Amino acid sequence: MNPPKTDARRHHDPEVRGFASDNYAGAHPEVLAALALANGGHQVAYGEDDYTENLQGIIRSHFGPTAEAFPVFNGTGANVVALQAVTDRWGAVICAESAHINVDEGGAPERMGGLKLLTVPTPDGKLTPELIDRQAWGWEDEHRAMPQVVSITQSTELGTLYTPEEIRAICEHAHAHGMKVHLDGSRIANAAASLNVPMRSFTNAVGVDILSLGGTKNGALFGEAVVVINQDAVSHMKHLRKLSMQLASKMRFVSVQLEALLAKDLWLRNARHANEMAQRLAEGVRSVHGVEVLYPVQANGVFAKLPHDVSERLQKRFRFYFWDEAEGVVRWMCAFDTTEDDVDAFLAALKEEMAR
Repeated sequence: MNPPKTDARRHHDPEVRGFASDNYAGAHPEVLAALALANGGHQVAYGEDDYTENLQGIIRSHFGPTAEAFPVFNGTGANVVALQAVTDRWGAVICAESAHINVDEGGAPERMGGLKLLTVPTPDGKLTPELIDRQAWGWEDEHRAMPQVVSITQSTELGTLYTPEEIRAICEHAHAHGMKVHLDGSRIANAAASLNVPMRSFTNAVGVDILSLGGTKNGALFGEAVVVINQDAVSHMKHLRKLSMQLASKMRFVSVQLEALLAKDLWLRNARHANEMAQRLAEGVRSVHGVEVLYPVQANGVFAKLPHDVSERLQKRFRFYFWDEAEGVVRWMCAFDTTEDDVDAFLAALKEEMAR
């Protein structure tokens, strides 16, 4: 059968890939096939469709019998909805200074969610009970926003990982102070793949109350989900999702993508491959004199320090971002569709530019 005709034209070279972000990648072919499968006919809008209903069982298989998924459009939306669900109007969220909710969401938690972020500097993007205590105080002080939630990211914004035991310790510490725990899981699949454990081992099994489940960075076209694990910790999720402009009318097309990723092992295959490419990249970079890999490479990102002029020349050949331009720190991300040839070509270009 011939593919359907379209008046659209291709405006890019599909063979070009870079190392700027896993969001640059397209959608996995199996996800696109799932979207086509869900198309056709009419389905009830706003989440009352068969695909969203089926997704709930898949989510429970990963995150336990109390888990409930609320599909949303994107990661910032997932975080803002999730954090509103576990805070009062006077509540605050303790997070790492490097957390995505603090540095990469355009102020959305504060502006859209009305939340106060209480940030803590960390050496590796990870919170600990001791670091949390720097901001976990003043619950009876009406002059201070009340700490009600600890938000952690897995894998972190610096590409590092929490062990299940580390997250358990955070959850126990937070709960002992009456606080809830939110996990930003935009790259949760990469974390599980690297740790070689199921996602439940560092979420519902250790006390996480609510999480933002990523899809876009791992092969989806668009779409994430807020997963409520502790039903007693949240209230009015449906209303918050609508109020936050994250309620999709044709939700089946979000849910079926998450089904394609999570029903079997596509989520794991994609994440493992991206992680493996990051390891290949890091190994090659470490052999280049004058380039320093800054953090343990535990997921699909490599953070490195190199001369500023080299980075600028290299950016003309491959897309990537400065992480801290003043310090000469860059971030290189691998995706599910990064190839060994992509990595080797980038390493060859890096060596050439360093030799100039």
